[in-house]
Formats: sequence, structure tokens, C-alpha cells
Amino acid sequence: MTASSIEDSRLALSKSDSVQSTSSGEVDYTKPANKAALKHISQSSLEVDESVVRAEGEERTTAFVWWLVIAAATGGLLFGYDTGVIGGALVHKDINQDLHRYPLSSGNKELLTSATTLGALLAGFSSGILADHIGRKLVIGLADIIFVVGAIMQAVAYGPNSYWIMAVGRLIIGFGVGFASLVVPLYIGELAPTSLRGRLVTLNVVAITFGQVVAYCINLAFQNVHQGWRYMVGLGAVPPFLQLCMLGYLPESPRYLLRHDNLEATLNIMRKIYPFAAEEQIQLKVEVISKSVKMNMSHHGSFIQTWKRLHLNGPNFRALVVACGLQGIQQFCGWNTLLYYAPTLFKSVGFSNSLVIGLVISIVNFVFTLFALYIIDRVGRRRIACITIPGMSAALILAAIGFHFLTLHTGGKLPDDGVGVDEKWAPVILTAVLVYAAFYATGIGNLPWNQAELFEMNVRGLGTALSTSSNWGSNLVIGSTFLSLIDRITAAGAFGFYAGLCFLGAVFVYFLYPEVAGLSLEETREVFQHGFGIKKAERMRAQKQRALAEYREEVNH
Repeated sequence: MTASSIEDSRLALSKSDSVQSTSSGEVDYTKPANKAALKHISQSSLEVDESVVRAEGEERTTAFVWWLVIAAATGGLLFGYDTGVIGGALVHKDINQDLHRYPLSSGNKELLTSATTLGALLAGFSSGILADHIGRKLVIGLADIIFVVGAIMQAVAYGPNSYWIMAVGRLIIGFGVGFASLVVPLYIGELAPTSLRGRLVTLNVVAITFGQVVAYCINLAFQNVHQGWRYMVGLGAVPPFLQLCMLGYLPESPRYLLRHDNLEATLNIMRKIYPFAAEEQIQLKVEVISKSVKMNMSHHGSFIQTWKRLHLNGPNFRALVVACGLQGIQQFCGWNTLLYYAPTLFKSVGFSNSLVIGLVISIVNFVFTLFALYIIDRVGRRRIACITIPGMSAALILAAIGFHFLTLHTGGKLPDDGVGVDEKWAPVILTAVLVYAAFYATGIGNLPWNQAELFEMNVRGLGTALSTSSNWGSNLVIGSTFLSLIDRITAAGAFGFYAGLCFLGAVFVYFLYPEVAGLSLEETREVFQHGFGIKKAERMRAQKQRALAEYREEVNH
């Protein structure tokens, strides 16, 4: 809510004889005395969502809600599993012979890795539109079918064209990743109880990093099995098959149903999500959601109109620059290439079991992702970015120094089997990479996905689509060039190059990334009105916190 909406609701509350509040000072809209204020807000032209209605017991996570979130978050696990499993498959002892590529060149590996990213980039353009037309459930189901087909296709890649069969299978899986990465968080957010939404949506991020841990465990289990790489990629079909079975028991999103005027089905779903709420509270929640959906639909123009509004309007374009910049930093810092190629890289460094190293890196990523979810609202997005991105740059510089001395006796080249390297520098490189992983997971690994808060309603769909596409596009560039870059400028040069990109990212964040957490869409637009508004955002957030504090004090008295 904006400062003006706070004032408007305060005026409405003043008309009530006795306004009831919770112990925290928040207005409790479950109380009959507060209905006037609620009606004033929900029937006005203010920007609102169902968070203005506090339903009885909405802070309690029921078995039904956990079922929804776990079933939906399987899409995140699939994404994480696929990014982790390819690293183990590429270093399996039988894959060269099975794919009739002996040895697999850097270009061969880059093609197999980046094919998935290309598929995700292509699918990302259409996933949001598709979700609005056929529903969130059907898009998730479509992603599951694509995952199953792609995983099986990779596992059964036989014959003289087996390499290209696997490459096509990787491309197909990419379409599933593109659909799931956009629709699953959207679906969870629209079904989660209001007071739990932030925490439940972030479970999808946790599921991605957990999927990477699972992938490396599978890699280790099949590393010495004959044609074990087929089991590694083929087992990727199991989770989407299970999710597809569960999908029949999942409801459709209330917002999608209201877009198609299906009020009765919406009410039935909301009764399951809020089982402790009174019928009147549920009705009010649906009423406010319906208003929000209608406002969103009324803001839709043609694609050309929206494109112009996004690129030719100063505040909108500056928001797009920030969103695309953060997504680009996330990929150009080199993290995903490290995840894809960690076993290949650490095998060359001289570690006897590089898959164990990959597992350790994925565990560090998972643990610090949990840490990030704990501190993000307490510390603030901008402050976290300003600390962690320079930390990543420093860690990459240390890794570059380690690679330089590691390969002094090999002319700067990394041998495939690690023969000839100065192994006493291997622990230095591993330490640098683990520190880098910790900084990444705490900061830029999560921050860009808060991109929706930067855009106003009428350009949010296109803005988030373009910024997400910049993520996949950057990922494609990095994933398809990493090994070749090491071959051309040495590992020390490549890691030094990424350290420089991280430094540029830190400069970008310091000068262009305002802290907009807690600000409404109108307030965020005001931040970007005459520039990138770093100091202006700080002043506005401080003013809003004071206004809310005064508001709650009035309510309590």
C-alpha cells in the first residue's frame, strides 16, 4: 500500500467506533468493527491484493497447503537435478565410446550443456502467455511430459547418431525447464496463504539447489557402473512422472479461474486453503483477488503498445535495465558453468574423485541458499548484493592465482587427467571456489528473481519475460564458451576474466540498484521517475516505515 492508501484506510478506520487489532499492531480484518475499512480499500481504485484481508488461521500451514507446495516445487527439483546431473554424465568412463566421440571435445561438451539452456530460452517467451490461456496446471503437466520425453531420449541414445540424439534430448528438456521455471513459482504464489506466500514461494529456490545435491548423489552412485551415465540422465524421468500423477489432485490457480469467471470453483479452493476462516472472510478474499485480476486484465494492451510503454517510458525502462542487469550478472559471474563443468574442471586439477568435489559445492550452495532466505528481508537486497558480489570477485581472483601456479609446469594448460600440475595449489582453488559458492548463493543467486517488484502492472508481464530471457541468454553464452575460453586463455585467465565481470557487476549494483523491498508498485515507479533513485528509495522506505508505525499506534489506541 502507498502512503496515500495508508491515509485513506486510516480515514476509513476513524469512522469505526472501535477498531480491533492484533498484538503486533496490524489491523485484524477478521473483526466486524474493521469491515468499513476493508470495504473502503477493496472498493477503491487503490493498488491492493488479498493481503489486506487477514483471515482466521491463515498463518497456519495445513496439510493441504504443504501438499500443494511440495507437489508444485518438484518442478524446481527437476530443474536443479538436470543442471547437476550433466556434470557427472560428462566425466563418466563410458560416455565417450557410447556417444562415438572419443574423446568428447570441449565443443562437444559445451553443445550438450547449452542445448538445455537454448530450449529454456525459447520456451520462456511463451510460457507466461500459455499459462494465462490454458491454465497453470496444464503448463506444469506439459513441462512434466517434456521432461520425461527428454530424459528417456537421452538414456536410450544408441547408434552412430547417439551424440545428436542426446543433444536433441537435452534441447527438449530445456523446453520443460523454461516452462517450469516461470510457471511453478507463479502457481505456488497464487495458491499459498497470504501470510506464508513469501516463504512458500522461496521453497522453489530451495528445491532447485536440493535437486543439484540429489543429482551429484546419483552421479556418485553410478560413476563406476557400466553405462552408468544412462541411469544418471534417465532417472530424471522419475520426478516429473510422479508430479504428473499428483497433478490430477492439485487445484487450478484461483486467479486463473477468476480470469475465466469461475467463481464457484475459486471459492471451493479458497475454503481448502483457509480451512479455519469464516465464510465471510473467504468471500472478501475472493472479492479483492477478483478486483486485482480485473485491474490487471484492463491494463493489457497490444504487444507493440506494451513494448513502447516499457522501452520509451523512463521509469519503466530504468526498471528493465536493473532487472536485466541483475539477471545478466547472475550468469556472467560464471556460476552455472562451474556447476555444469565442476567434475571436468576438478578432474583436471588433480582430484581423484571430482564428483565428490561437485557434491561438496552443491551442498554449500544449498546451505547458503537457506541462509539467504533467512537474512534477505532482515538485511535488505541491495546491501546483500553490495557485499556478496565483491566477495565473489575476490574469491575468483584467488582461484585465478591458484590456477596460475597450479599450471606453471604445463604451460598454463589444464591436462584432462591432472598429470603434471602442481597439486599443492589444488586446495587453494577448492577453497576459493567454495567461498565463491557461498557468496553466490547468499546474494546474486536469489536476488534477481524478485524482479516482478520492479515493474508496474501494465508492463510487468513483458518486463519479467525480457529479464528472464536475458538470464537464459547470458547462461547460453557462458555455458557454450567456458571450456573453449579455458583452452584459449588458460584457466587462470578465464577465472580472472569472470572476476572482472563480477567487479563490473558490483559497480552496477552500487550505482543502479535501489532497495525497493516494502514499496508498492506506485512507489517503485516514483523511485525510477528521474533516475535510479538509490537515495530516494532509502528516504521513501524510511518515511513509509514511520507512517506505518504511526498508523499502528493509532489503531492500538
